[in-house]
Amino acid sequence: MPRVLVWRSAMLLGSETFIRNQADALTRWQPVYAGAAKVDSVLARDDDLIAFPTEADRRAFLRLRLTGSSPHLHKLMATVRPDLVHAHFGGDGWLVSGAAAGARVPLVVTLHGHDVTRQPSSTGPKGVRYRRNLRTVFERARVLIAVSEVIRRKAIERGADPAKVRVHHTGVPVPATVPSAPKQWDVAFVGRFVEKKGADDLIAALSTLRAKALFIGDGPRFAEMQGYARSLGVDATFAGAKPAAEVYRLLAESRVLAAPSRTAADGDSEGLPTTIVEAMALGLPVVATHHSGIPEAVTDGVTGLLGPESDREALAANLRKLLADPALQASMGAAARSRAESGFDVVRQSRRLEDIYDEAIAARH
Repeated sequence: MPRVLVWRSAMLLGSETFIRNQADALTRWQPVYAGAAKVDSVLARDDDLIAFPTEADRRAFLRLRLTGSSPHLHKLMATVRPDLVHAHFGGDGWLVSGAAAGARVPLVVTLHGHDVTRQPSSTGPKGVRYRRNLRTVFERARVLIAVSEVIRRKAIERGADPAKVRVHHTGVPVPATVPSAPKQWDVAFVGRFVEKKGADDLIAALSTLRAKALFIGDGPRFAEMQGYARSLGVDATFAGAKPAAEVYRLLAESRVLAAPSRTAADGDSEGLPTTIVEAMALGLPVVATHHSGIPEAVTDGVTGLLGPESDREALAANLRKLLADPALQASMGAAARSRAESGFDVVRQSRRLEDIYDEAIAARH
């Protein structure tokens, strides 16, 4: 069985279940997880390979970040002897691209969003360096995977060869049946508390409704959003970050998922939020925005309701419409479930990913 080295520098953030789910579902390829540093999270595993495990390795990691080269990574490649390297995010793709090239191993890089939206727009020397590195990884990668059509277009605008860029929707676990659970929450939000997620838009919209809301996740704006909800008298519970199984349980107890994503002031935007498809797989209709790849999953009026970015009145109106109509919730929830099964099931999508791996290997010969 061929081996794919799955690379994420921070191995592995608790919000990045999509990386584990995708690689764990491979059947024809054996995943080997590797990263630069170990992250203390629910997703970390004892058998993850860490290239720079100690404080003493910090200088060597800094060298990698500055030069794109490190004996630690060359040693890792020699130990694993992968048939292919799959890196997540453009910056991480650059970090491992030199070692992959040195080992003559094909490189596949998944572009998720900010790596081709916000980061290339950075100003000063940092922006210059990131754009240069991004061009390098575009050149070295055998295949560039974009998680949505919008991200594909952004990558091409940044200089990627259109022939290399493939849209591949990341899969999510789809349970055999829709969980049956009493509904405890009217509206659920799952995501990091950062500007592009639009939690403040949701809180403002909820202040005009009589609804019980659940916010799952953490992030730099967590305390700020808690205070904002209190100031507006919103009935909101902030549960913090939760393991995937707990997130699924809480979603099953919710009527609607709200995902009011928007483009942040610094240009940061989504690819296609995995939590949207996870909720759809559980039979939840989605209220979201016409943002980035979201319309590739949520069909307005069929699997959910979409409104303009940052339009709090439209967001409130769409939530009000769904919450007032249980029959509409049920029909859209069923359509959402069907869409998740056909286009986002992790088993099918990982099989399609293996086809991409096979093509990358074949192109080498």
